[in-house]
Amino acid sequence: MLVNRILSIKGHDVVTIGPNRTLSEAARILSERRIGALVVQDGQKPFLGIISERDIVRAVSARGAGALDEPVSRFMTEKVTTCTTQTPINDLMEVMTQGKFRHLPVVESGALLGIVSIGDVVKMRLEEIEAEAQAIREYIATA
Repeated sequence: MLVNRILSIKGHDVVTIGPNRTLSEAARILSERRIGALVVQDGQKPFLGIISERDIVRAVSARGAGALDEPVSRFMTEKVTTCTTQTPINDLMEVMTQGKFRHLPVVESGALLGIVSIGDVVKMRLEEIEAEAQAIREYIATA
């Protein structure tokens, strides 16, 4: 199964934030949308980075509550691993596990096409396993 399957089900919407917005604003958006990361964009590149719940926790831990008034760009992850629509889901699991991150922007030809979370990957993999199990049950029943 490939990333394009995940995007065909969940959609291509990506929640973004500007680099000069505050961590407090980022936290509010994450909470309201019930998501774990925002893509940081300035309109010039596909994206500048990503800011996650973990980044916000680390910032507050290191700098105190005052970090919430600082810009997202100060705490975002700039070196972001990406994938394409043709990346196999098993590869995503490996990359996410090794890199210890939970979100991968989907980028092709310099365009941001979506974002995939570890939750999306697990959901798809469980559906794939269930379909395989059902096929085996049907095969056994007809044998």
